[in-house]
Amino acid sequence: MLLVMDVGNTTTVFGVYKKDQLLHHWRVQSDQKATEDEYAMILKNLMSHAGIDFRQITGVIIASVVPPLTYVLRTLVEKYLHMKPIILGPGVKTGLNIKYDSPREVGADRIANAVAALELYGPPLIIVDFGTAITFCFVDEQGHYKGGAIVPGVKISAEALYHQAAKLTHVEIVKPESVVGRSTVQAVQAGIFYGYVGVVDGIVSRMKALLSQSPKVVATGGMADLICSSTEMIDVVHPFLTLEGLRLIYERNQPNLSGKKGE
Repeated sequence: MLLVMDVGNTTTVFGVYKKDQLLHHWRVQSDQKATEDEYAMILKNLMSHAGIDFRQITGVIIASVVPPLTYVLRTLVEKYLHMKPIILGPGVKTGLNIKYDSPREVGADRIANAVAALELYGPPLIIVDFGTAITFCFVDEQGHYKGGAIVPGVKISAEALYHQAAKLTHVEIVKPESVVGRSTVQAVQAGIFYGYVGVVDGIVSRMKALLSQSPKVVATGGMADLICSSTEMIDVVHPFLTLEGLRLIYERNQPNLSGKKGE
């Protein structure tokens, strides 16, 4: 079985694949103070609850945008599974043609998303990932990764608003009944929700204008379902796009899988 790890600034997602089937997935808080032993216990307990023996894992790949946690999770794999994980970064075969000024700057999660979307939908593509930051990735008609845009995530913007405006309190981020709020809470909800709907539609529409063919617009990430419920530009929401990309990249770095992909 293959263990994939998508390490973000706010949350870390673990997934277990058997061949090309995602058996289970779990989302935990990204805690830079946690040790490899603590993460190992978390993983073992989650897997045990799902009926998976930790020792059944025969391969691991990690995509991380948090360097301290990269080290912790790599140490976990080496210490408890007695193997070296693939760390998505320079030197790892992805099959993705990156046309970025500095390819090393492209986040591992963005690379995994692009690999999966190309495999599933083909070019051209616009990929929107709703994470701690919202990333927009642009893949042209030839399948070249050309770059994209990054904006503060929904929760980051909401937190900034609460901290900087003394009379505003935390509100639940939900789709409001109307864009015209009739209370302060409703007004904040309307501003956050429809503000980000506008951000997504605005950026995607401008990216679309750069292409000669109509692209597939794919969304993923924790708040994709919520925001995309009212956007005009998103074609499909794929909640496990990053995990799927990690599985594909793992397979592309195994010279002799002999039909045992992901096992």
